[in-house]
Amino acid sequence: MIDYYLLIKPGIIFGNLFTLVAGYLLGSHGVVNVWLFTATFFGLMAIIASACVFNNYIDRFADQKMERTKTRPLALGKISNTNALLFGGVLLLLSNGILIAWTNFSVALLANLGFFIYVGIYSLIKGKSVLATPIGSIAGALPPVIGYVAGSGSIDLGAWILFAMMVCWQMPHFFAITLLHLDDYAKADIAVLPLVKGIHRTKIHMILYIVAFLATAAALTFFSYTGWVFLLTALIMGGAWLVLSIKGINSQNDRKWGREMFVFSLVTIFALFAVMPFDAI
Repeated sequence: MIDYYLLIKPGIIFGNLFTLVAGYLLGSHGVVNVWLFTATFFGLMAIIASACVFNNYIDRFADQKMERTKTRPLALGKISNTNALLFGGVLLLLSNGILIAWTNFSVALLANLGFFIYVGIYSLIKGKSVLATPIGSIAGALPPVIGYVAGSGSIDLGAWILFAMMVCWQMPHFFAITLLHLDDYAKADIAVLPLVKGIHRTKIHMILYIVAFLATAAALTFFSYTGWVFLLTALIMGGAWLVLSIKGINSQNDRKWGREMFVFSLVTIFALFAVMPFDAI
């Protein structure tokens, strides 16, 4: 059973559900419709798990070549391809049963859009094009938006700002991962920006995305979706992240700096989503 548990990438599920909850509370201003919230929570959990299973299946050969992924169940052959596909399919059907029956059209549509982008586009072009990263960031940005839409009942300006903020966070976060594991990506012949366009250009991209991340986070307060506590947290954490990214321009150890950027990206986003719902009530 542990292999099937690892197949759904529990760390990714936890992180996405955390942002989903914060997004829901932001959209609903703290008012919780227990039935809708529960259905959205478990429906999204199942569809993310399904997407991760299919992603693991598509990545199984590349995973065998990379140090950090070579022990994944499909890479080691601990789970058969057929069983993995059946498992992913059951999760997908379960998720849609929950979302269609007990949420609303917008929530179900966005969840399936995220699944399609992640599995049908990102996973398939990941090894071939640097465009996989921005495409993947769209799917990664959707969970808090889905929570927000479930809570607010509409896809309004707040949903779009939240989406833009998450895309701008996803990009430098993923670039930090690529720098941390650049040798692995090169070994697996995966087209990522540092390998295709160079590390310096990647660092410039990271700085620009973090600036955009700060701007979109501030926009949530400017348009009265969040309060000053959120804005202050965004400016402090995002500002420190920006300083760290600028310092990295002249870094002599890109792997070490990539690790620092990766860790700080997680601290920043968790801090923002931790204060977001309370500041919006």
